[in-house]
Amino acid sequence: MEKFDFDFDEVVKEVRKGKKLTGKDGLLAPLIKQLVESALEAEIESHIADEVLQGKKNRRNGYNKKTIKSSDGEFELATPRDREGTFEPQIVKKHQTRLSDEIEEKILSMYALGMSYKDIASHIKEIYQINISTATISAITDKIISKVKEWQARPLEPIYPFVWLDAIHYKIKEGGKYIKSSLYYSWNTT
Repeated sequence: MEKFDFDFDEVVKEVRKGKKLTGKDGLLAPLIKQLVESALEAEIESHIADEVLQGKKNRRNGYNKKTIKSSDGEFELATPRDREGTFEPQIVKKHQTRLSDEIEEKILSMYALGMSYKDIASHIKEIYQINISTATISAITDKIISKVKEWQARPLEPIYPFVWLDAIHYKIKEGGKYIKSSLYYSWNTT
């Protein structure tokens, strides 16, 4: 795992030059990478210490690398592993490729608005600088298909009352001054 220190002064200089904080090649991605890897290091150390206390002879065994997608772009994450294979990271779980559910929530909201998979993919690319396949979008939206079907099959009320209001605005003289006043009309149909 490569070690580096996040240089805040350098980031401020880059921001002043016009470089973006978020998105692909954004300035925050290295900081997020460093924070997540530090948290993973703390997790593995705690795990190894617990196993040693239990009398097991487990120890560290290098790193697995995987690409993580986040709202601040993609970065390669070095996840520590142990010799026995019993370490289960909590901050970024095994097989997890997204740092947060923010992107998934955006996909679901765009799907709910009736956007096509192709439009959703291009929108996610524009916002997060992440390429996401239509198959991935399909897998995400499949999570809510049952809820959509349930909502579509819900029983409807026999009558839905509604109230429609309209107003005409007049200038009227009141107390020697002209003021604006509204005259409301309402129709109540059931």
